[in-house]
Amino acid sequence: MLEVASVSKSYATALGPLAVLDGVTLDLWPGRSLALTGESGSGKSTLLHLIAGLDAVDAGRIRVGGAEVTAMGDAGRSALRREAIGLVFQQFNLIPSLDVAANLAFQARLAGRHDPDWLAVLTRRLGLGDLLARYPEALSGGQQQRVAIARALAGRPGLILADEPTGNLDEATGDAVLDLMLELVAASGASLLMVTHSTRLAARLDAQAVLRQGRIAR
Repeated sequence: MLEVASVSKSYATALGPLAVLDGVTLDLWPGRSLALTGESGSGKSTLLHLIAGLDAVDAGRIRVGGAEVTAMGDAGRSALRREAIGLVFQQFNLIPSLDVAANLAFQARLAGRHDPDWLAVLTRRLGLGDLLARYPEALSGGQQQRVAIARALAGRPGLILADEPTGNLDEATGDAVLDLMLELVAASGASLLMVTHSTRLAARLDAQAVLRQGRIAR
């Protein structure tokens, strides 16, 4: 489902180029989950952004479901995000002008895979039934997080990219939400790449990879 091959990325600074990723290689098979851990600044979020086509690599290759992200232009990467990738951001990125029900349906409609029955399952399992008419500003951080997870899954994408999906929750709530997310990801048949600082949560996934100084630690 995902192939990252020798990917490097640096950013310009006043002191010269700052290397963030240096020859990163990893694979994720369909239906599997992988936790990406590492210290702050190790390049975890940068790698997720590159996989999602939100930024361009300096070198290397990224393939998602057989499509080569690194060979696409902006339009192609946007289409890939609509059709094949579900994103859970640290800051949720819900659409403030849409209520919860519309936020949940938005991505699925863009992908052409709006399924009311699947949305009903997500709504029930993530405890969103009483929140559908609310707008994001009226939700707590934990509620927004659950909406963001449901939205990412709504269109049944092949790949879910989750950046600290339980980072705004207390430990007990975070464990419960991760339980549900893993169950729902499995039910949808998707692959999951999850960034987390928690080695305890990382151990819940099928496999783990550690980023250290821009490289996968061996």
